[in-house]
Amino acid sequence: MSEAPHRYTAAVADEIELRWQQRWDEDGTFYADNPVGELRGSAETLEEAAATASSAPEKMYIMDMFPYPSGAGLHVGHPLGYIATDVVARHQRMLGKNVLYTMGYDAFGLPAEQYAVQTGTHPRTTTEANVANMRRQLHRLGLSHDPRRSLATTDPAFVKWTQWIFLRIFDSWYDPQAPNADGITGRARPIAELREELRAGTVDPFALAAQQRLELPEAWQGRSPADVTAASDAEIAQLADAFRLAYISETPVNWCPGLGTVLANEEVTTEGRSERGNFPVFTRRLRQWNMRITAYADRLLDDLERVDWPESIRTMQRNWIGRSHGAEITFPVRGLDGRAEAGFDVFTTRADTLFGATFCVLSPEHELLTDPSALPAAWPEGTKDAWTGGAANPREAVTAYRDRAAALGDDERTADDRVKTGVFTGLTATNPMDGRELPVFTADYVLTGYGTGAIMAVPAEDERDHEFAERFELPVIRTVQPPEDFTGGAWTGDGITINSASAELDLNGLSQEEAKRRATEFVTHQGFGRARTTYRLRDWLFSRQRYWGEPFPIVYDPADPETPIALPESMLPVDLPDVTDFSPKTFDPMDADTEPQTPLSRAGDWVEVELDLGEGPKTYLRETNTMPQWAGSSWYHLRYIDPTEDDVLVRPENEAYWLGAREDGGAGGVDLYVGGAEHAVLHLLYARFWHKVLFDRGDVSSQEPFQRLFNQGYIQAYAYTDSRGVHVPAEEVVAEADGTYTYQGEPVTQEYGKMGKSLKNAVAPDDMYEEYGADTLRVYEMSMGPLDLSRPWETRAVVGSQRFLQRLWRLVVDEETGVLTVSDEPADLATKQAAHRTIDGVARDMDRMHFNTAIAKLIELVNHLTKQLTSTGSTPREAVEPLVLLVAPLAPHLAEELWARLGHTGSISRVPYPAADPELLKDEQVTCVIQVKGKVRHRIEVDPEISEEDLEAAVMAEPRVQELLEGQTLRKLIIRAPKIVNIVI
Repeated sequence: MSEAPHRYTAAVADEIELRWQQRWDEDGTFYADNPVGELRGSAETLEEAAATASSAPEKMYIMDMFPYPSGAGLHVGHPLGYIATDVVARHQRMLGKNVLYTMGYDAFGLPAEQYAVQTGTHPRTTTEANVANMRRQLHRLGLSHDPRRSLATTDPAFVKWTQWIFLRIFDSWYDPQAPNADGITGRARPIAELREELRAGTVDPFALAAQQRLELPEAWQGRSPADVTAASDAEIAQLADAFRLAYISETPVNWCPGLGTVLANEEVTTEGRSERGNFPVFTRRLRQWNMRITAYADRLLDDLERVDWPESIRTMQRNWIGRSHGAEITFPVRGLDGRAEAGFDVFTTRADTLFGATFCVLSPEHELLTDPSALPAAWPEGTKDAWTGGAANPREAVTAYRDRAAALGDDERTADDRVKTGVFTGLTATNPMDGRELPVFTADYVLTGYGTGAIMAVPAEDERDHEFAERFELPVIRTVQPPEDFTGGAWTGDGITINSASAELDLNGLSQEEAKRRATEFVTHQGFGRARTTYRLRDWLFSRQRYWGEPFPIVYDPADPETPIALPESMLPVDLPDVTDFSPKTFDPMDADTEPQTPLSRAGDWVEVELDLGEGPKTYLRETNTMPQWAGSSWYHLRYIDPTEDDVLVRPENEAYWLGAREDGGAGGVDLYVGGAEHAVLHLLYARFWHKVLFDRGDVSSQEPFQRLFNQGYIQAYAYTDSRGVHVPAEEVVAEADGTYTYQGEPVTQEYGKMGKSLKNAVAPDDMYEEYGADTLRVYEMSMGPLDLSRPWETRAVVGSQRFLQRLWRLVVDEETGVLTVSDEPADLATKQAAHRTIDGVARDMDRMHFNTAIAKLIELVNHLTKQLTSTGSTPREAVEPLVLLVAPLAPHLAEELWARLGHTGSISRVPYPAADPELLKDEQVTCVIQVKGKVRHRIEVDPEISEEDLEAAVMAEPRVQELLEGQTLRKLIIRAPKIVNIVI
C-alpha cells in the first residue's frame, strides 16, 4: 500500500518550514518597533516618532545568553533555551505585546585565536564563517528573531561602543557620598569633577583611598590633605588618576606561558593548568588593566533583592561578593631584618577569638615575604623539624615554598580535601590582645587576593587551622565552650566564651555575639584594631595578551609611558591591525619567568601612530593588550535596542521603553533572560557593574540589566570511552545483543553526561531537521521535562513528537485527498468543554514556562478530537482553530500552514491567543440532595457554582417539593450550595 500522498512527513515539513521562513523574512514578521529612531516602524519623521513615544504598546524584551560561534556548530543541546525563549516570544506577540527578540554572537575569544596560531587562518575569517553557519542553523529552527538587531561583538560598530563604554568607565571615579538618580548614596562621577574637588579641598583623597583600599601614587604617600590644595595641576591629575574605575596596576595574575596570555580564574583548572591546552599556569605580577568593581560591592549585593532571579544564583553572587563585618587587627612582627616596626594586618569577623590565636599564617605572596633575604638567616631556637620543610634556614624554606605555591591555582590551594602544607618563616608576631608571641608560617591555603593575605589561626574554632595545628604540633586554646557530647577537633558552633580574659578585658561567660561586640570595641579603643567591612570580591582583571579581542582606545606619550591617554570618541573604533603572526612569543612554556610579548606589540606600524590630541601632531604608542571576551557580553543587551545608532550608545526614549524601571519596584532591565547557570557569577556580575556605571553617568535609566533570569537545564546523552579512557564517537558505537557496546569491534564503556564536543556524544540539529523537521525537534525538546532541569536525549523518542504533529495535521487535512476535514457545525458540549479547559490550562502553563505540561494538555485535546474525527469524519472548526493557535508558539511552521488552509490570510504570529470561556470551564452538574425532616426525599442536578439564592429558587420550583410541602408549614431552609438543601417543616 502506497503512502498517503498528503501525509505530514519530514519532506512535507521541510517544504512547509522553508516556505514560511522565507515569508517571515520577506514580510518582516518579527520586527519589533522602537518608540523613536530608525527602527521606529511606520513613523515618517523622528519628530513624529518622539511625539508618540509615550503611547507605545506594551513591550516584552526577551534575551538568550548569546553563544560563542564554534566551528563545530550547534548540537541539539544548544537550542533548548533558544526554543524556550522563542515559544515565550511568540506567545507574548499573540497576547498583543511588542516583543524585542533577537540573537547575537560572542565572537571574540581564545579559541579562534588558537586556531589561527595552528593554521595561519585569520580569526576574522573563521569567526565570520562560524557565525554564518550558526545563524543558518538557528534560522532553520524557526526562531522568531528580529534580524535587523542581530550582531556580533566583532562588528566594528559594536567594537566602537564597547570601547566607548570603556572610556566612560576610565573617565569615572566612585564618590561614596554622592546620591545617584535613585536616591541611593554612592555613584560614579566624571574624573574632572574629582580634580575640581581636590583643588577645592572638599574631598580628602587619603581618607577616600583608605575607604576604597586603593594605593596612592608613590609621590603622594606620606603626604597630608594640606598638600593637595597647594599641588600643581599635574600633581592633582596624577592623584585623581589613582581613583579611576579603570586603572593600570602591577597585579598578581594567572600567567600561562604556553598560551602567552593571562587567564581569568575560571579559565584555570583545579590542577593549576589552562582549561584550553592544559598548559601550566603560574602566579605572576604583571602590569595590567583592572576595573574597580569593588567600589560597587554593596550595590551589587543589595540590588539582588530587586531582581527576579533564582535564589541559588543570587546566593552564588552573594558568596562571590563575600561581604563580612568584623575588625582588622595589626600584629607586630619580630625577626624581620631587625625592623621592630614591622607588622601585618589580619581581618577577622571574630575578634572575640583573639585569645585563642596560637599562630599566624601569611600567604606565600605576602609583601613581608617578597624579599626572603630579610628573613632570619638561621632557625630560631626551639624550631621544630616539622616546621622547616627540610631547609637549612627560613630564607631557603620560604623561597622554595613560594616557588611551589606559584605553580598551583587558587582552587587547588584552597580545596577542602587537600592536605595543608606550609613552612615556618622564622618570624614571630605579638598577639596584641594578651602579648603572647606567636610563630608566623606561610601556607598556600591563605591567598593574597582575599582579605589581607594574612590570618590569625584559631585552631580550636576553625577546621583548616586545626588541621594545620595538628600537622605542625601547634597548641590549641578553646575560646568557645563546646557541648558536652563534643568528640574533639574544631568546634565551629555557638557557645559561651571561655579562656578569654586579660587585665583589661574579660569576655568569659558572655554569649558569642556579646563577646564579639565587646572585643571589637576593645581593639578599636586600644588602637591596634579597627572595625571594618571586607569583601571577597576583587577588582576585575581586564587585560589579555591576545590578538583576537577589542583593542583598548588608549595611547601613551613616549615621554611619559606610564600615563594612559584616552582617545576621543571621533577616533573610535580602534581597529585591530592585520597581522600574519598570531602566536604568543613565550619560548619556554614551563618557565614562569618568560615575559609576555603580545601579538599587537609586534605590529610596529600600528603601535606607533601619529595623532593630534590637542597639542598638534605627535607620535604616540598604542596599548598592546586587548580586552577580555567578557567586554562585549557586558552590554549587548543595550545594542540590541539601538543596533543602527552611530551617534549615541542608545537613545534615551528607546532604553527607557525597553529597560526602564518597573512600577512594581523592580530595578528595570530585560524582562526575561535565559541561559545556563554556569554564568551565574562572572558574566552577570560584570554586566551588572557596567550597567550601574552607565546608570550613574546618566546613559541609561535602568539600574539592572536583567530583571528576570531563568536558568535552563542541559540535554544529556550517552557517551562512550575505550580501554584508554578516551571518548569515542557515540554515533559509531554498536549496541551488542548481550547488552554491551563496541566501537570498531572493541568493547567500550557507556557513561552519561552533558551533550557536547568533548564527550563526542553530540547530535546535530541538521540531522533532526532532515529526518523529522524543525517543528518536531522543537516540540520534542519542550516536552522532555521541566525546562529548568536537565533531561536525557533519546533520538528514538523524537518520533513520538512527530506522531503528535501528524495527528494534528489529520484533524485539518485529509491524508488521501488533501481537502479539509473541518466542519463548521457547532461542536458538542463535551468537545467545547475539552477545548476551553485546554485553552485555560495551556495559557497558565505558558505563563509559567511549563511547556512540557502544556504539550501534554494539547496531546489530550488532539486525542479527543481524533476520536471524534474517526466517528464522524470531521472535526469542528470552533475546536480546531483554538487548538492551532495554542500550538503556534511551539510548532509555528505547522500552525501557520494549518491556519492558512483553514482559510485565514496573514501570519498566525499576531493573531490573538485564545481565551477560555469561564462558563465552559465549570465541572459538569452536581447532584443536590433535598432533605425533609432529615430524610432524603428528592434530588436535582444543578450548576456546581450555583448561589444559595438561585438554589433556593430551583428547589422551591420543583413539583415534588411542592407535593412534600402540601398542608405543611415551612419554618426555614438550610442551604449548603450546591450539595444539600434541608427543609425544616
